[in-house]
Amino acid sequence: MAYERAEILAGAAVLAVAAAFSVFAARGSGLVAAPDSYSLTASFRSAEGISVGSDVRLAGVKVGTVTALTLNPQTFFADATITMRNDVLLPEDSAILVSSEGLLGGSFIEISPGGALENLGPGDEIENTQSAVSLITLLLKFVGGDDAAEEPVAAP
Repeated sequence: MAYERAEILAGAAVLAVAAAFSVFAARGSGLVAAPDSYSLTASFRSAEGISVGSDVRLAGVKVGTVTALTLNPQTFFADATITMRNDVLLPEDSAILVSSEGLLGGSFIEISPGGALENLGPGDEIENTQSAVSLITLLLKFVGGDDAAEEPVAAP
């Protein structure tokens, strides 16, 4: 009887630790919004490399997380929802862009704050966006050269 009670208590402790870890992991990955946060939206022509759970950074510091990424069927843009910390207030004219950590690094969302006096509120949209730059496209342009530069110039 004492062994059964000890086994039940040990099993309950394991389940409690597993539940606590699951909540911690979901909050850390951005799947569950933290209670002290607010949401903003932005539309990108290309959100290549970004997924739910990607970091949102300001001056290199993580200040939020991408919580949703969907395709808008009317505009064919990628609509992103980001969750920001409550203590980070962004001016209305802030810009948001898809950045990369380097040639082989992952992608993240970078915010460049503006200078407006009014701040974005919960549910507002950041309109100044810059999409991901494809490194493959840039390399092909570099290797292939610029066709306009190779055209002969007519003599006067």
